[in-house]
Amino acid sequence: MDRAIVGISASPGIVLGHVHLLRWEVPEVPHHIIPDEEVEREILRFHKAVETAKERLQQVCERAERHAGPEEAAIFEVQLSILDDAELTGRVESYVRQNLGAEKAFDLVLLEWRQHFARSTVHMMRERVGDLTDVHIRVLSILLGLPDHDPVDVKKGSNAILVTHDLTPSLTVQLDREAIVGIATDSGTRTSHVAILARSLGLPAVVGLRDAVARLRGDEYVVLDGSSGMLIVNPSAAEIDAFRNRAVVEAQTEAELIKSADAEPITTDGVRITIRANVDLPDEAEQAAHSGAEGVGLMRTEFLVVGRASMPDEEEQYRSYKRVVEAFGGHPVVIRTFDVGGDKLPVGGYPTEANPFLGWRAIRMCLDEPALFKVQLRALLRAALHGDVRIMLPLVVTLDEVREARRLLDECAAELSERGTPFKRDVPLGIMIETPAAVIAADSFVDDVAFFSIGTNDLVQYTLAVDRGNVNLAGRFTPLHPAVLRLIKRTVDVAAQHGLEVSVCGEMASQPLMAFALIGLGLRSLSVNPRAVPLVKRIVRGLSVSFATEAATAALQARTAADVERHLRVRLLAAFGDAAFLRDGVI
Repeated sequence: MDRAIVGISASPGIVLGHVHLLRWEVPEVPHHIIPDEEVEREILRFHKAVETAKERLQQVCERAERHAGPEEAAIFEVQLSILDDAELTGRVESYVRQNLGAEKAFDLVLLEWRQHFARSTVHMMRERVGDLTDVHIRVLSILLGLPDHDPVDVKKGSNAILVTHDLTPSLTVQLDREAIVGIATDSGTRTSHVAILARSLGLPAVVGLRDAVARLRGDEYVVLDGSSGMLIVNPSAAEIDAFRNRAVVEAQTEAELIKSADAEPITTDGVRITIRANVDLPDEAEQAAHSGAEGVGLMRTEFLVVGRASMPDEEEQYRSYKRVVEAFGGHPVVIRTFDVGGDKLPVGGYPTEANPFLGWRAIRMCLDEPALFKVQLRALLRAALHGDVRIMLPLVVTLDEVREARRLLDECAAELSERGTPFKRDVPLGIMIETPAAVIAADSFVDDVAFFSIGTNDLVQYTLAVDRGNVNLAGRFTPLHPAVLRLIKRTVDVAAQHGLEVSVCGEMASQPLMAFALIGLGLRSLSVNPRAVPLVKRIVRGLSVSFATEAATAALQARTAADVERHLRVRLLAAFGDAAFLRDGVI
């Protein structure tokens, strides 16, 4: 093996292919002085580069519209308008007439604009900094004769493995699943959005590689091992055979698990565990519905918002929710209201926050922006006519937030009734338990909500004070920490005392060892990544609740996450032996 770049397993699977290296960063520009007689020719060269950039953006825009829809494609309409700005081109021409090369002239103007927009007190201007950066990169790459790395250019069937620093919204909407077979990023952790998106798309992924972009040149033949978190560069023939054999075994294991997708998730001592799916994009609904899941335990609606040029209106949201609800034919669909901060919205005048995880986001933002929130609530009430919709509020820490949300929901019902729009009035309202505060005060919510759902991704983050997206802290993000398990147990106990349904919808439930622990802690409803549904069913059908409870009780007494893992692993292996389906999924 020439090189092995080690990262974090984000989405399982083994794929072989050539690197499609995406260095989406502003290149260094040499300072070049031109003689007077070349000024007009240089200005013409600049305008040709702009026209080429506009042609490329139009292609990207059209492709994004086909793959992701017109709203997402609007990102590139904004960038096209920047290139049409007469002030921008005039400023560049002015610098060229002062004998600067076109590359340096354009570079200086875009740097000035980006700094000006970044300092603006107007949120919409600050939001344009990302678009300016994209335009900066694109035009300079053309002027400097650098390779065009747009994902849009990857040919179908080329088995390309996308390697980049991070997968931004403007890059994500360009992904062609028929061309890209795997994703590798320098940044990210197992619970970062790129990892969640990769699992939703069914693409093997490794994140947290740190320096893969710097170490690779592009077009290398690599093995991406999403199961163990490695990118192997220029593997030998023997190593390729070994990975292909492993891929075949994994595929056979997955095929065997899929056969049991429709099996009843009942433990050996007769306890039924409800297994639902997490859904990120409406496009995934039909596929998720065939995973064997009994509905949706978490639909993340922020993917309808992030990276767009405008907010989705009521009609668009209604269609998106309706599509998911109808795909699951009467099974419960739990839809989480927007879990984003003002920095991710395409509207508003919100300040940039130093620590957005502890800032103005989720239910806080929604309650402070009732006009925006009510558009979503009206769409949800309308979609509820088509099935069993349940509304879930994220990051709730006080009962006042629940009561204010219910007041707005009642206002939305009155507004729909007044305009004669059909809707369902009595939609269950629940909350996500994501902070220690919500756990400790869980009993204060029981008379005002219909259900609890434990969001383990954020519960771990807030309990351990570990940023879930920080690759430097990935080893400290330990869902099996005794404190986390004890908070989960308290939530389950409070719900049981008051007859409330409680589920887990974080990534924790998708992993066998952790699903085992959750069942032992008293959970009877789990929501997992659609691809993990057959695996979790296999775990459920192979053990008894009494056995899981005994294991979880021992784990609760442990002092460290390592001790918890050891207790659980020994018992799970005792139940299943060295089963193939556990090898890459125990932790």
